[in-house]
Amino acid sequence: MVIPSIDLQNGRVVQLVRGERLAIESDDLDGWIGRFRLFPVVQVIDLDAAMGRGTNETLVRRICGERPCQVGGGIRTVERARWLLAAGAARVMLGSALFAATGVDLEAARRFSEALGVEPLIAAVDARAGRVTIHGWKTAVPLTAAEAVAALSPLVGGFLYTHVDTEGTMSGLDMAAVHAVRDATDRRLIAAGGIRSLAEIEQLDGLGIDAVVGMAIYTGALDLDLLANRFASRGNSPRPSSV
Repeated sequence: MVIPSIDLQNGRVVQLVRGERLAIESDDLDGWIGRFRLFPVVQVIDLDAAMGRGTNETLVRRICGERPCQVGGGIRTVERARWLLAAGAARVMLGSALFAATGVDLEAARRFSEALGVEPLIAAVDARAGRVTIHGWKTAVPLTAAEAVAALSPLVGGFLYTHVDTEGTMSGLDMAAVHAVRDATDRRLIAAGGIRSLAEIEQLDGLGIDAVVGMAIYTGALDLDLLANRFASRGNSPRPSSV
């Protein structure tokens, strides 16, 4: 399944290269929501919340009211995750909250799991130069993505693996890295980071892995209608949580 991404910063839809350089900016949020109407789930990332410099709550709530969403960015507490689920998010993505400076914070992961259940939780495991990175991709943690995924598998419903080295570059996803993560868990897996071609999406689909696509959609490198016809209906559509 293809999952289109809406990244929010300063009240606008944006696309960044490696989470740093602004490449695309749009005020047409309603237009993008409409363009993604054929996809069973949309990924929404509040970049301002992730960086601790405000939120885009109003926009997040609007998108969740229009489309089934998996939402991430700055979810550091059970209360915040519960608020997003109540606002209409089908799943919440937890990143930095699941890690400490030395590795996986299993106690924190258990708090989320016990409070909200396993199914609505997606662990966002981002890796740069072979190591997990947190805090807006600024802090490296001394473990690999596969190690993190193996440790967290009993406590979450699935994983979003982002290959930061290629994120937003349209230079192609590192399939070897994705395979290593796939081998570490039997949970649902979603992959992101530089996807640029139908062939990559087909390869992921053949492995039972969903693909988050951002830059290639916003630049027109991949045709939305073609993606919707070939990939939108594959995989499992998330169901809104009753939490």
